[in-house]
Amino acid sequence: MTLKHLIRKEFLQIRRNSFLPKLIIMFPIVVMCLMPWVMQMDVKNVVVDVVDIDHTVESQRLVQQVAASNYFIFGGQKDTYAEAMKDIEKGSADIILEIRDGQYLIAANAVNGTKGSMGSVYLSQIVSAPFSASSAISVLTLYNKQQDYKLFMIPALFAIVMMLMTGFLPTLNIVGEKEAGTIEQINVTPVSKWSFILAKLIPYWVIALFVITVCLLLAWIVYGITPAGPLWLIYVLAMLLALFFSSFGLIVSNYSDTMQQAMFVMWFFVVCIMLLSGLFTPTRSMPQWAYMTTYINPMRYFIDAIRTIFIRGGGLHETFHQVLSLMGISTLMGCWAVQSYKKNN
Repeated sequence: MTLKHLIRKEFLQIRRNSFLPKLIIMFPIVVMCLMPWVMQMDVKNVVVDVVDIDHTVESQRLVQQVAASNYFIFGGQKDTYAEAMKDIEKGSADIILEIRDGQYLIAANAVNGTKGSMGSVYLSQIVSAPFSASSAISVLTLYNKQQDYKLFMIPALFAIVMMLMTGFLPTLNIVGEKEAGTIEQINVTPVSKWSFILAKLIPYWVIALFVITVCLLLAWIVYGITPAGPLWLIYVLAMLLALFFSSFGLIVSNYSDTMQQAMFVMWFFVVCIMLLSGLFTPTRSMPQWAYMTTYINPMRYFIDAIRTIFIRGGGLHETFHQVLSLMGISTLMGCWAVQSYKKNN
């Protein structure tokens, strides 16, 4: 009965807070409706200047294809390469395409490395299209056949929502009670450490279930994206990730005395966990020392598993390694959260 009353107290505190219920509802909606449109690697609106020395039918056809592409903005034809280079230096152009004696030169402004490299690849595909069409080359896309970056990014956004909702809220909860002095009243009661920590964790597990349901519904309603694999496995992964971040938040709060201290410490670790998770860049692209840290990063296992479920339609067999690793790390953090709580009788 003690645990039941403590959990009831936590829910009452959340409900009586004028801000938290609105945050719990609005945060996943804003993230799911806004972030997929801005967190993508598709490069568009690349300005291309063309230097056509040949003035042949083939070169003019190529210029028209560049101008008609959805990825490029045709910056016009220049008389010389030096003239086009001035646009690059001024920042009014991103790529130069020079056509001379039937040969093609692509020069990209790589100040923005992603824009320069991806724009060059897109332009190279247009230039080489007539040659590849005459050869017996075929491409078979096994997964994400429309090559929609949202299908790749939306499952990973679940991790960001879970991290912020189930990580920061428990942290601020305990530190807030420390600053208000109410935690001292609990410390002098016969409530065990396990009961106290579970009472802090369980409400945020319920919030995690609500948040992941909202994210799944928005992915289906707004983007028409549904998991190709089992739905129940997504909830299992979400609960394991919620266990890790809520436990980690309690650990930070147990070692912090003020709200400001807890926020800075939590934000430091959260940024490191997020950047080293493979959310934005593949983990294999990282330096070896950075890649080794991903083995203890639970967010990496969650993102790998949920992308496998959404895109490839994998089940428990395909994600068993990620589930087992996530379970082990989350259990360890839960035990640490209990042991780090100092109860003074």
